[in-house]
Amino acid sequence: MNKWIVILAVVLAGGFLAWRQWPQSQNSSPLAAASGRPTTAVVENRDINFKVSAAGDIGPAEQVSVRPEVNGKIRTLPVDIGDSVKKGDVLFTLDDTDLQIEKASKETEIEGAELQRAKTERNYHRSKELFEEKLISQELYEDTKTEYELAKNSLDRAKKSLELIKDRLSKTKISAPFDCTVLTRPVSIGQAVSGSGGFNSGTEVLTIADLNKMIINAHVNQADVTRLSPNQEVDIQVESVPGLTMQGVVERVAPQSTIKNSIKGYAARILIKDIDPRVRPGMTANLAIPVASVENAVAVPLAAVFTEQGERFAYVKNGEDFEKRPIRIGIADYDFAEVLSGLAAGEVVSLEDKRMKTGAQALTGPKAIIAGPRVGGKSSSNPVSASGATKAADAGANNQRLAGPSNSSSRESTSGGSSGGQRSGAAAGAKVSGGGTGATR
Repeated sequence: MNKWIVILAVVLAGGFLAWRQWPQSQNSSPLAAASGRPTTAVVENRDINFKVSAAGDIGPAEQVSVRPEVNGKIRTLPVDIGDSVKKGDVLFTLDDTDLQIEKASKETEIEGAELQRAKTERNYHRSKELFEEKLISQELYEDTKTEYELAKNSLDRAKKSLELIKDRLSKTKISAPFDCTVLTRPVSIGQAVSGSGGFNSGTEVLTIADLNKMIINAHVNQADVTRLSPNQEVDIQVESVPGLTMQGVVERVAPQSTIKNSIKGYAARILIKDIDPRVRPGMTANLAIPVASVENAVAVPLAAVFTEQGERFAYVKNGEDFEKRPIRIGIADYDFAEVLSGLAAGEVVSLEDKRMKTGAQALTGPKAIIAGPRVGGKSSSNPVSASGATKAADAGANNQRLAGPSNSSSRESTSGGSSGGQRSGAAAGAKVSGGGTGATR
């Protein structure tokens, strides 16, 4: 009798424990317990816009380092940093005392050369008349003719020397080549400066720029550069001016790649359309270049899209269980992916891989996903996820690209991680938001 009582007590205790743990095992998973994020999402209709992100420094389209062409000493310097100057206004002048003395000397020399030419001309005409009457020898006639030619030559040389001095004098007065603003002024009045033809290309007196026409020199990741084209619209935000949004256009994209902050990319020049007066050269701008969009599309979170052997699928709720259903993905941004087929608005999908085992290692951090525009109804690239705490030093590398999908099943998500397999993205283009480690199943 006591034996049956003990057996009954054990059965009842085991049943009670199983009853208490059954709801938790049905409604949660190691991943959800570790991250605390939702485990399901509803398929909905929404607009999706994929934009290429980059960053760059704002600068003037026209900037000039003003250096004198001749040596001299600064005599006047009427402008200073921040001054606005009109085209033709004087920027600075050099002391021209020595050149003025040299000019006066050359003018005196020209007067003497003219007198000498007049004298030799008279002698030449007189000798010519006498020679024609055979009163002088041919040798004497040719000597007077040569003296006359030499006198004309000396006068021409003196006049050309005077022109050179006048040209040098004109270069002692430097005027603004266009409407500009003074950016720097590293010299002061009285300082000796060298001409641009001298050592180190001369002394820089001023730096001027046209601040009414500004550009942004950005570094675009090599995975995004193929989506850019001239005259493409650009949304611009300036970090130093909160709330300011400007518009621009892609002006040029360099054909040769460069490496910046250990990231290979291409230089792009963005022309700002309407300049806000608060914007100054050197400020950092964040760029968003729209490259693909779709309105009222059937969309799911990227975390609900899984990849296995190159095929994408989702877990759709069917009663109390979830069924695996193949889907086709179109455009994707950093959070949602367009579903071309396989799902309908209102259906519930799982954000977790339903094949995960309860004994799997818990997630310790988020993983990166890849997002991007579709090409022919499929992703424009073959993405996968990558774990690790990654932040691009250059915002132009926000859209880090990774390799193609794994042969084993993997999942896509903008946050959270899983030990149940590598995640893969819906298309190329999403930025890395955080780091963590996940165990591969």
